[in-house]
Amino acid sequence: MPDRIANRPDPSPADIRRWRRYLANERAESATYRALASRRQGEERRILLALSEAEGRHEQHWRDKLGVHAEKKVRPGLGTRLLTGFARSFGSVFTLALMQNAETRSPYADDPDATDQMDADEAIHAEVVRSLATRSRARMSGTFRAAVFGANDGLVSNLALVLGVGATGVPAGYVLATGISGLLAGALSMAAGEYVSVSSQRELLRASTPNPDTDRKIPALDVNENELALVYRARGLGPDEAKRKATETLIVHRVAAGLGPDETPERTAAEVEPEPETDEHEEIGTPMGAAMSSFMFFAGGAVIPVLPWIFGMHGLPAIVLAAGIVGIALLLTGGIVGVLSGAAPWKRALRQLLIGYGAAAVTYLLGLAFGGVVGG
Repeated sequence: MPDRIANRPDPSPADIRRWRRYLANERAESATYRALASRRQGEERRILLALSEAEGRHEQHWRDKLGVHAEKKVRPGLGTRLLTGFARSFGSVFTLALMQNAETRSPYADDPDATDQMDADEAIHAEVVRSLATRSRARMSGTFRAAVFGANDGLVSNLALVLGVGATGVPAGYVLATGISGLLAGALSMAAGEYVSVSSQRELLRASTPNPDTDRKIPALDVNENELALVYRARGLGPDEAKRKATETLIVHRVAAGLGPDETPERTAAEVEPEPETDEHEEIGTPMGAAMSSFMFFAGGAVIPVLPWIFGMHGLPAIVLAAGIVGIALLLTGGIVGVLSGAAPWKRALRQLLIGYGAAAVTYLLGLAFGGVVGG
């Protein structure tokens, strides 16, 4: 493929401004990767430093094109500056997720002044960062899921509850009592549900996971009968393919054990004493961790709609204030989910807001209708 930046005319002022912005962004992204690397160790640190070096090569490309025009420094885009600030302050999965979005939205695919190699680099960088972010997401996924769902459920359910009751016109004390009761009932219910859910999921996965001790028994199998073929048939292979795979596996294990065709291995201590148990389902989280996260975050979310009544407000002003502060909280939780999932934060934030307000509007209208009936 021919170089798409060949035979370009002298740069226009618009070209220079665009190149300067690219230069500033590449410089800032390189610094962001270095800041992230300073908070990592081992292979992750080396990968992040390699990404920083790659951004440095892109930076040099724009320096060369700008020539003397590169002397004037401009600020990088707002998004890139925020990324750098996140990396220096937190260095967490949030920054990796934001970097993933930034690399995915690279403008080089459609810019005639960027090389095809630079465009390919950015695409690969997005996948590298995606993989690094996936590691961090996996480490926090179980507890984070319970926390986000707990906070969101607390916000939406208790807002809907207090707005529905408040719309009937009952005294403020009744609304406050209802909100506190909803907080405790919902938090306890969520915690119990998460505990049972995570426990059941771990038990199901444990029951479906092959026993690691079985591999140590393979060399002792009868070569002529080879019961191992039944295992592969149970996993969906045909009889002939299962027999072939089982024979190959048996030969490999017997050779590794140093056994001849007719030898039977002696029982070893490793077969008698099991190895220390490890948590092979770390991504799911622990039942107690999920339950505690769900309880705390549901309670934290559910107390927000009740705040106006806690501080003595009542009537329509309390309802409006409760809806306003819950709306801000819903935007925040939705944005966080969007960042961590690698999607646009504002879309997830608006989705969260619309769902929450939709549920609250239904109960508020029902409260108005019920209050009118009772009052009539």
